[in-house]
Amino acid sequence: MAIDAAARLGPAPSIEVHDLSVAYPDGHVALSEVTLRLDAGRICGLVGPNGSGKSTLFKAIMGFVRPVRGEVRIGGQDVRAAQKANAVAYVPQSEEVDWTFPVSVRDVVMMGRQGRMGFLRRPSPADRAVVGQSLDRVGMAAFGERQIGELSGGQRKRVFLARALAQEAGIILLDEPFTGVDQTTEEEIIGLLRGLREAGHLLLVSTHDLAAVPDFCDDVVLLSGTVIAAGPTADAFTPANLARAFGRPPPGLASLAAPKDVPGTLREVPRSARLAETAC
Repeated sequence: MAIDAAARLGPAPSIEVHDLSVAYPDGHVALSEVTLRLDAGRICGLVGPNGSGKSTLFKAIMGFVRPVRGEVRIGGQDVRAAQKANAVAYVPQSEEVDWTFPVSVRDVVMMGRQGRMGFLRRPSPADRAVVGQSLDRVGMAAFGERQIGELSGGQRKRVFLARALAQEAGIILLDEPFTGVDQTTEEEIIGLLRGLREAGHLLLVSTHDLAAVPDFCDDVVLLSGTVIAAGPTADAFTPANLARAFGRPPPGLASLAAPKDVPGTLREVPRSARLAETAC
């Protein structure tokens, strides 16, 4: 069952970041003078080495860190207003979740409805319907009563994507959604992301899977404390820009070849070829 998300997104979701700098109490500057704009109906890859500020950018977009300068606007609103409107949903890395906590799959997805419930925080029939639709959308309808800790890594990813769908947010941030999943699950997740894009969502996806980026990302932001390059994948995702972002040619860059019709850009190499290269 498909979710008619387009009818419930409201104004076109967008992210505007202007001259954003973020520093932590220990003095570490995580982001410096970041400016970018991301628009609705697009999948944007967020790429950079460990410590490049990707997680900090996510936190700034969600309003969890206060910048020392600059601002973030969500759909033309400030971050606080966007929080109240449940405009941004987040799909975490597996490592951020306590899988021993006794909670069912259905309850995890229902968490995405809390910002839309009434004062008593009791699920309505409409909330339950949206949760059911969200589980069905990610192929997890049969697992609603299972404990989240009993699921495989790929199944857990789908559940947290269902929670984001249940929130009915126009913007979805995904932190390393392909880590620890097999090729089939990765392809299914990419298919879901494409469907959300067509429904008008804006998706910002942090990933280390460089070879997959040209296959599913419309745009790319290369980050290394500041924005190294940003724009359509064909323009920004180049070997030169990747080398600047990583300080050296990143691992696996040799596996990516430029298609003949788009000089200087990168294309996907089959996953089997990437795994074979890693094993050598």
